Amino acid sequence: MADNMANRRVAVLISGRGSNMTALIDAAKADDFPADIALVLSNKADAAGLAVAAQQGIATETIESRAFGKDREAFERAMQDKLTEHNIDLVCLAGFMRLLTPWFVKQWEGRMINIHPALLPSYRGLHTHERALADGVKIHGATVHFVVPEMDAGPIIMQGAIAVLDDDTPETLAARVLSVEHRIYPDALRLVASGEAKIAGAVCRTSASGSPDDALISPSVI
Repeated sequence: MADNMANRRVAVLISGRGSNMTALIDAAKADDFPADIALVLSNKADAAGLAVAAQQGIATETIESRAFGKDREAFERAMQDKLTEHNIDLVCLAGFMRLLTPWFVKQWEGRMINIHPALLPSYRGLHTHERALADGVKIHGATVHFVVPEMDAGPIIMQGAIAVLDDDTPETLAARVLSVEHRIYPDALRLVASGEAKIAGAVCRTSASGSPDDALISPSVI
């Protein structure tokens, strides 16, 4: 994939299959996309997404986090060296199963984004679908946000929602939310890479508009 000099160089950080990584790679193939996926970096050598990225001609790097034990910052400094080596402008977390230190987050302040399988600020952390079903919510979804030191607390760039069905299981709900993730993550990256998403205090402002119907109601009474 040839780099466009006007485009932002993006690194995608993964720990597993990288399905959101794949969505970003596919979106970046468009001529008008303002970012190039220049690197996929994993903390696990057996992450399936590494092979997917390599097949697409994207550079890959592995830094095994286990080798650093509890020294999280040492691991992140090694990761930072690789990001610098590849001249990375923006970082996208895509199933990267590591808590990041304030030191690393500071290096990428306003330039690192993450996707979370819930409508933040609800259901931060893990097991979001199980918790949503236990609470009986009728609308669930996914959020793309800027990364800050506090987990899942950064300014929200974009959200997508789905209706929760009475017969949903965590697995069926997760599958539908994942399809939303694959739609909103590339769009959010487009906004960030083009400079259309800007942080204003604790929130993100953008010139983009909402969905045409501007409403999702669940359950729908006919």
